[in-house]
Amino acid sequence: MNDSNINTLEKMRQFLAGTDQVELVIDGRIQRYDFIKRTLMRFKYRSLHRSDKGLLLHYIARISGYSHVQVKRLVASYLKHGKLRWRHTVTRGFAKRYTDKDCRLLAQTDTLHGTLSGHATKKICERAFVIFEQPEYERLAGISVSHLYNLRKSKSYQRRRRHFEKTRSKPSDIGQRRKPAPNDQPGYIRIDTVHQGDLDKIKGVYHINAVDEVTQFEIIASTQKISEQFLIPILIHMLEQFPFVIKGFHADNGSEYINRAVVKMLNKLLIELTKSRARHCNDNALVECKNGAIVRKHLGFVHIPQKWAPLINRFTTDFLNPYLNFHRPCFFAETKTDKKGKQIKTYPYRCMMTPYEKLKSLNNAETYLKAHFSFAMLDDLAYKISDNESAKQLNEEKFKLFKTIFEQK
Repeated sequence: MNDSNINTLEKMRQFLAGTDQVELVIDGRIQRYDFIKRTLMRFKYRSLHRSDKGLLLHYIARISGYSHVQVKRLVASYLKHGKLRWRHTVTRGFAKRYTDKDCRLLAQTDTLHGTLSGHATKKICERAFVIFEQPEYERLAGISVSHLYNLRKSKSYQRRRRHFEKTRSKPSDIGQRRKPAPNDQPGYIRIDTVHQGDLDKIKGVYHINAVDEVTQFEIIASTQKISEQFLIPILIHMLEQFPFVIKGFHADNGSEYINRAVVKMLNKLLIELTKSRARHCNDNALVECKNGAIVRKHLGFVHIPQKWAPLINRFTTDFLNPYLNFHRPCFFAETKTDKKGKQIKTYPYRCMMTPYEKLKSLNNAETYLKAHFSFAMLDDLAYKISDNESAKQLNEEKFKLFKTIFEQK
């Protein structure tokens, strides 16, 4: 390499800046040592300032291909001895006892027996050599159990056989595992996530469905992802849409809700977090029924790309949620107790009403409302248009929504 034109530190700095993305390496150790020695002498390394020495070392490392630590070691050797010596050393290291052939044999044995424990596999190898006189097991017969696991991690083994374990569940201490007890008070919501399908391994939009247990007041929102960055703002937006104070937040055991970020948000709002119990499939049944009867009915099953989440959010906030809460009647249970003390729930026609009407029918209903809500204001929303007009408006906006999505998909 001819670098005679690089005769100043400034030119060296320009050279390094201009070749940052280019690989320049001198072949051969002798040539590299000659280059390092020549460069140190040409720029008088001993007389340079500390910053200039660093620049020179960077230049040498860039051209020679050595690491910065190795260059400093060679320069120190040159300053001490006045020359660079190439020391020939022969290092055998640790002898390799188990070969690739042994790894392949171990992989074959594990395939036959279904990956037994280390002790059992060692015993099988030992029996194969001692009892059944299979000479290929000679080395594996004396292997230690710990080193047998090391061979299972080797590339030779894993190229022939890989073993996958199921994800192990980890108990979480977040939230109380129990069924909520609203005691006929609104503000205890059930929440669940509905995924809008995958397409070519690309995730679709996520719908968040929250339903109040007593009034069936329902808020639906959409988010691009269920990570903390996207989910927390959506949850806050949903809680703000409920006209009454939220006191309880019940979810299944999904990690999108059972995590520290959601707990922190709920603690600020003084909302209690509960989660479903094991082997109690009805704990979150209310919102899961609404997933099929409401979310899937209006938003379907077809894959919707995540980028459309804000547009769907506007649709649910402005049209779907008002229709569900002010214009769509729901059945409400009437509980009767028989002579044996067993409680039986029935759903008579006279108990059918909209969620808003159910809210108004509660004792002392005004006390449950948020400070900036009133029944006079809510009545304006509920009776501004008829049920049929609201449904017609909902269908028209739904048609526009899906036309926009699928024409520009």
